[in-house]
Amino acid sequence: MPLNPPPAPARVIRKYANRRLYDATASRHVTLEDLRRLIAAGERVQVIDDRTGEDLTRAVLLQIISEQEQFGTPVLTVQLLEGIIRFYGNPVQDMLSRYLEQGLGAVMQQQRAVQEQMAKAMEGPLAPLAELTRQNMEMWSRMQASMLSALKPQSGKSGRSDAPGGDEPGGDDDRSDPPPAPAADKPP
Repeated sequence: MPLNPPPAPARVIRKYANRRLYDATASRHVTLEDLRRLIAAGERVQVIDDRTGEDLTRAVLLQIISEQEQFGTPVLTVQLLEGIIRFYGNPVQDMLSRYLEQGLGAVMQQQRAVQEQMAKAMEGPLAPLAELTRQNMEMWSRMQASMLSALKPQSGKSGRSDAPGGDEPGGDDDRSDPPPAPAADKPP
């Protein structure tokens, strides 16, 4: 099982005679720490001697590991380093390389799986909540529309009919206007 199934093209880093490193892709000088960050972010790098064209990638990667082991939090214990040294020149040296590569590949695959599961767990509890919120908003909108439509016909009626003798019982008697005065003074 390879560490990086489909290898992406490597970012070319040129190493000059003055030991400075130059990132040809970003068009700027870089440090070993910059290269470490690129690699940690998943980039592949290829370090080329600018004068001879020799591939210096392995030596620079070992230098990065050495600095991390010396100044950072070490990954390689003394016992592990001694064991690796004992395998140099041993007939099973290639087997150790394949074993370490496959083991690291398996650890990286498990790490990706755990990260995916964590991402699902983080969105999982929130996904039902988001769906519930969406459903509640839809229900609220329907309820609001229903209430507004129920109020609209009543808002046209103010308790009195526009036409005299309307459909309501009592006709004009239900009006709040005072009744007309009797015409008793006029002759018939």
